Amino acid sequence: MVPCGACPLLPARRRFGIPMPSFDFVVFQEDLLRLGLASVLGSIVGIERQLSGQSAGLRTHVMVATGAAVFTLVGLAVGGDQQVTRVVQGVASGVGFIGAGAILRSRADTSVRGLTTAGSIWVSAAMGSAAGLGEYPLAASAGCIAIFVLFALRPLSRWLSRPSDTGDAPE
Repeated sequence: MVPCGACPLLPARRRFGIPMPSFDFVVFQEDLLRLGLASVLGSIVGIERQLSGQSAGLRTHVMVATGAAVFTLVGLAVGGDQQVTRVVQGVASGVGFIGAGAILRSRADTSVRGLTTAGSIWVSAAMGSAAGLGEYPLAASAGCIAIFVLFALRPLSRWLSRPSDTGDAPE
């Protein structure tokens, strides 16, 4: 990957005496690919949440995944490998606040709702960070596992949560 301003075909620009990076089409294509993958993976998870009638659906998951990828790309561009670890840590903890907003506790009983949606938001951010780092197989693998958990494990989860038919009290 050619860093901005390092392309010999494009002259360096200055604005207010500060060197400005010139537009590098190769970097633009790579960034677009990374952001596109993050958006696609976030949309796949978001579609499942939207079809399930959850409050955080398609657009929320796309925005979280794309935002995480952008923050990761900025960390790579500004600080390199040392800075990107801080960015990923910030994304992980910051998205936790968004996920916390999806969790609701009912006052009438002890049920807690929204944990799966909060988890899916967190995974969307992780997929976005992986895509932003250029770890395409990792991002795609996380997307596959997330979809498997959300679609394929739903019937098993419902079956395990069903009330007992025997009438026996649990021990």
